[in-house]
Amino acid sequence: MSSRAEIFASIRANLPRLDRPLPSVPLFDADPPGSIVAQFKESLERMGGLWLDQPATGDPLAAVQDKIASAKVVCSTVSEINGNCEMARVEAPQDLADVDLVIVRAAFAVAETGSVLLSDTDLKVNAVAYLAQHMIVLLDPTDIVVNLHHAYRRPELHDRHYAAFHTGPSATADIEGVLIHGAQGVRSLSVLLLPRSVPLRN
Repeated sequence: MSSRAEIFASIRANLPRLDRPLPSVPLFDADPPGSIVAQFKESLERMGGLWLDQPATGDPLAAVQDKIASAKVVCSTVSEINGNCEMARVEAPQDLADVDLVIVRAAFAVAETGSVLLSDTDLKVNAVAYLAQHMIVLLDPTDIVVNLHHAYRRPELHDRHYAAFHTGPSATADIEGVLIHGAQGVRSLSVLLLPRSVPLRN
């Protein structure tokens, strides 16, 4: 037995045999907001995110189409809209270095913080969430939870290989308070409310 294995065996043999159940953590939702969507929008914009309004009539993806019109390389991981960069052909993260815009669907969002959760299932290639210049996130309004206490009980945080909360665009500030967006990731993050049941329209 190696010294490493011997040390670990000794630790295991001397673990305290005590029943110490984890404390019960409340969900802190006794005073929910009047509108969970309105709170999410407010939190999103406070963190530098952009809210895309749907038109009263016509194509619900019109705001996305407007942004795509000025982008050269567009990746899409959603069925609702197509891009001109096929994610299935990406062999390495660096292949996404020239992506102007990526369209993804969030697993869910958090009203308290304005965050969206993106996982390996949603992104297909995790690096696209950081190498793209701009990101558009489709979000089903029924997938918005009140706060992070509810968020951490969602199954996506346990059954996915990768998951990360994104709160607005990438940002950094120096000691003098000069805020720069896009320093280590996307320069803008826009959210469009779109139920998962909306049919494909291109």
